[in-house]
Amino acid sequence: MPELIFTHSTRLSFGVELELQCLNTRDYDLSTTAQELLKLLADLPCGGEVKPEITQSMIEVNSAVHQHHEELLENLVAIRDVMVGKAELLNVRIAGGGTHPFQMWSDRRIFEGERYEMLWNKYGYLAKQFTVFGQHIHIGCSSGDEAVRLVHLMSYYVPAFIALSAASPFYQNQDTHFSSSRLTSINAFPLSGTMPFAANWREFSDYYFQMKNLGIIESMKDFYWDIRPKPEYGTIELRICDTPLTVEKAAALAALAQTLALRMLRDPGKVPDERHYLAYRHNRFNAARYGLSGEFIDAVTGRRCELGELVCQTLDGLWDHARALGTTQPLQLLYESAVARRNDADWLRAFYQETQSFSDVAHRSADIWAGVPAPDARRRTA
Repeated sequence: MPELIFTHSTRLSFGVELELQCLNTRDYDLSTTAQELLKLLADLPCGGEVKPEITQSMIEVNSAVHQHHEELLENLVAIRDVMVGKAELLNVRIAGGGTHPFQMWSDRRIFEGERYEMLWNKYGYLAKQFTVFGQHIHIGCSSGDEAVRLVHLMSYYVPAFIALSAASPFYQNQDTHFSSSRLTSINAFPLSGTMPFAANWREFSDYYFQMKNLGIIESMKDFYWDIRPKPEYGTIELRICDTPLTVEKAAALAALAQTLALRMLRDPGKVPDERHYLAYRHNRFNAARYGLSGEFIDAVTGRRCELGELVCQTLDGLWDHARALGTTQPLQLLYESAVARRNDADWLRAFYQETQSFSDVAHRSADIWAGVPAPDARRRTA
């Protein structure tokens, strides 16, 4: 059987992809203006690119590849500012958040393109329901074996990333009572969840070609796993986060992934333990449902704690690595969020309680994304 080629990249280089909402300025429902906006953003002067997504109410922002948090944040701020300015020409606002609070999936239109049409034909209404918004984080790896190892080691922290990034408490005019309701849309796809356990790149490559020969997949894009290797980029791709309300939070989450990866690379004796997957779905659900107050179970030790406590303890073990990378400031923001047990979902829910208006929630989310300060900074998350 042939071996899947893994394109080597610079260790610990990183970048992000952000799926964003296109809103009209009348009632702040989703608009269908992605195609027009993409034309205005065809040539970004600040590095990175803006791409279409599965429906015409979404766009995807890709940062350039970076080594340092400050450079990534500067890049994201520059892209955001250009994008916000161009969107205003179309009477469109841009917002983060994992779901739009009141849009109806049946109103969505599939973006023109061979792959999007294939997904519509294959998955039916699930394709339109996939109008949800996530952050993907890429971490550079020097080899396929290293990528497989990091995927499995990083999977232990998936619930922490879910809880920290959760920003989708509302869906279709309802409070879902979830911190991240976005994940329920992803769960419906047959190739979601976790990558099968593999000891090395050879084992993973064999699995990949078996799935391809069976006609179940055509490429790595068909795996909707929480974390997957991205061999054409030479990275692992963490796909579990909701899109945060701010670029600062997005850059901080990427800094956490980079810092965790450094610690893992500095400890080559640390090997993945398949037993962690015994509690994976339990921990993942609790993170999506309860956020930083959700329960986490270490399946190897049997220890139980709140996810906020897990985040704090994890960060306490990362400060030396963070100083080496220059990520102490963004990690401190996440630490404060974990101590307070508050994420973007909590802020959105509190704002709705004050206004009783989902339209106001979407409007305020667009303001926050554009960098307009919140009236009460104490209510804001990292």
